[in-house]
Amino acid sequence: MIITSAKPLEEILALLKDEDDIFVIGCNVCAAKLKTGGEPEVLEICRRLEGHGKRVVGWALPTAACSVRSFESLAQKNEKINEAHCILVMGCGSGVSTVASVTEVPVYGSNNTLSLGGSSEGKLLSGQCIMCGNCTISEFGGLCSKSQCPKGLLNGPCGGAVDGMCEVNRENDCVWNLIYERLKKIKRLDLLYSIHAPQEHGFK
Repeated sequence: MIITSAKPLEEILALLKDEDDIFVIGCNVCAAKLKTGGEPEVLEICRRLEGHGKRVVGWALPTAACSVRSFESLAQKNEKINEAHCILVMGCGSGVSTVASVTEVPVYGSNNTLSLGGSSEGKLLSGQCIMCGNCTISEFGGLCSKSQCPKGLLNGPCGGAVDGMCEVNRENDCVWNLIYERLKKIKRLDLLYSIHAPQEHGFK
């Protein structure tokens, strides 16, 4: 699940400052689960845009904005898209990019893409993965230290945690404390003796 948060309406209006005849596309998977792009949110943004003098020509809710097959598949959901001078996508950055790849009008995103997450036992789990491409999660008992440690530490805690709580954000558990407890529970504390080289995340 891609974790997103809705941009403030003022920011969306600024993006659409010179645009009209807007078509809104939601996402019935991640964004719907997070209430940042399901049908209620799509209808609400249409109403709010119109309340600010924008003309919304229509909307559609594909299964997932990031897996739109073609412009024709969007038109099958609502032919009003043919009248659009721009498209507002209520999904993650991947959804915006995918829709942009099948249309020739400007495409804008209404959400900020935060991280890869999930849900378990009725709770939303954010920041579970940063999709760095060099996954070490198996060596840490299924917990990602790069995404859940503010310092991205790969070889143990920083030493600043107090009572198992992160020194950067005192409301969060120190992920290294959680990793230790998890590895102890599954009898794999030996994994903590592995040394991981620093990782580079620059563009090549």
